Amino acid sequence: MTPVDWMTGTSQNDRPRCLFVYPEFRSQSFWNYRATCELVGARYPATPLGLITVAALLPGDWPVRLVDCNVEQLGDDDIEWADIVFTGGMIAQQRATLELIEQVVARGTTVVVGGPDATSSPHLYARADHLVLGEAEISLPVWLADRNNGTAGHRYESGEGRADVSKSPLPRYDLLDFDRYLHVGVQFARGCPFMCEFCDIIELFGRVPRLKSSAQMLGELQRLYDLGYRGHVDFVDDNFIGNKREVKKFLVDLRAWLEAHDWPFEFSTEASVNLADDDELLAGMQSVGFSAIFVGIESPDEEALKAMQKAQNTHRSLSESLRKIYSYGIFVNAGYIVGFDTERGSVAKGVLDLIEASDVPVNMVGLLFALPNTQLQRRLAIEGRLDQGFDVAPDGAGDQCTGGLNYRTLRPRIDILRDYQRIIDESYAPSAYFARVLRVGTALNCREKKLKLPLRYVLKDLGGFARLIWRMGIKGRHRGLFWRTLVLLAWRNPRGLRYSIALMALYLHFGEFRTFLVDRLQQQIDRAQTDATPASVEADRTTAALPEAAPS
Repeated sequence: MTPVDWMTGTSQNDRPRCLFVYPEFRSQSFWNYRATCELVGARYPATPLGLITVAALLPGDWPVRLVDCNVEQLGDDDIEWADIVFTGGMIAQQRATLELIEQVVARGTTVVVGGPDATSSPHLYARADHLVLGEAEISLPVWLADRNNGTAGHRYESGEGRADVSKSPLPRYDLLDFDRYLHVGVQFARGCPFMCEFCDIIELFGRVPRLKSSAQMLGELQRLYDLGYRGHVDFVDDNFIGNKREVKKFLVDLRAWLEAHDWPFEFSTEASVNLADDDELLAGMQSVGFSAIFVGIESPDEEALKAMQKAQNTHRSLSESLRKIYSYGIFVNAGYIVGFDTERGSVAKGVLDLIEASDVPVNMVGLLFALPNTQLQRRLAIEGRLDQGFDVAPDGAGDQCTGGLNYRTLRPRIDILRDYQRIIDESYAPSAYFARVLRVGTALNCREKKLKLPLRYVLKDLGGFARLIWRMGIKGRHRGLFWRTLVLLAWRNPRGLRYSIALMALYLHFGEFRTFLVDRLQQQIDRAQTDATPASVEADRTTAALPEAAPS
């Protein structure tokens, strides 16, 4: 096919036009902080790293386009252009993905589906022409070979095999419009060494972290740099410190690269709380500009942590561990879960006390959800406690904040919902949130920050700050809290002010999300009070709205 052929719309079977579609996260979600994105002209927080990695696995001469439905509309002309549509995502994108499949199939276009939700619940995606499941580095080449031979089947799986990520291709970052996102994702490692009962990471990617080489990782950063990107890069690793020895080696190489390129990036990631036990690793992360990490706390109760097999969180003061991380200039976003079998009474006060003691402003508190193919799901299945259609995304649920408890709880469901409602209501009350921002913003040690942004990025940040002042400091209901926090932090820790402002900006989302979630939970509580069987599956978790699964 010549370039002229492509531009005029002709297509040949050996060079099919491939459209990658990232389904929309439609529902109100903890992570959907679009109101904050709007301050700097972005449309969504994160890039679709998985899809652009799969795109890099295709033959280099195949025409490829990307439509991320979180930042742009998918048009009929996009689908008409394509010979093959590739899609897939997480359970929160399930309904959007299934609707897309129906739309593409109705047009007679080939649709290929993969990703974590299709891998865990392939029966829900049986209408797709081809299921390419598990790690694409293993399953996609097999599908490609069969397609080229005219023998492509319906379902391809990576099985028990694990991809050698040191041979993973450079993601197609050129497909992204960076201005539409708050940050760009990269991946250094897959897998996690721990055994948390509720987690699907160890089922999908194993317990032995597999790492890219330093040269490979620096090549990805170089590609971003060459494409003109600067600023926040998120390591999307399941646990960045899963192999501490290799991470420390990489940080040395990363620092040398950053120095040679005049510090164009700063970083965030996800890590286990035992990061606080390793001063050398903390210092290394500080030296290269890590500014934020997500840490799964889950519960303040030691017995609950043991029961969920989260041993790394036990035998320690969780609040002191988090405070130590602040001393290295890294602020923490924490995760909590409500609904464990070990809960014998109200857990709200314990969670709220730990949130306040640790000074973490952003706490992702969710209801326990039995993800498919996890230890938790298998245990609940044996006990006969899973809801019918437990792996079907509830209508209107964006994450486990609105779609948890897909099983028969041991503690009365209404008590769990009331606990959860109290935690959300009190922890995201304006006075409580801004007080934590003030405390953590004061504690952050930002003396080692070296990020240098081009003028275009500085002006974009200044514009965002001006819009924040207008929305929160002039028009906002909480302008008194905003100005008090801003002035005190400018006085106490001016080096950390950039990060404190970012935390305040997030309240544009969390303030609204608090109201939405508290009201939604009240509706569930009211239903449970009048329901003769409150522990049964809720009406909105039903397969009635989903296409009937064909035999696979």
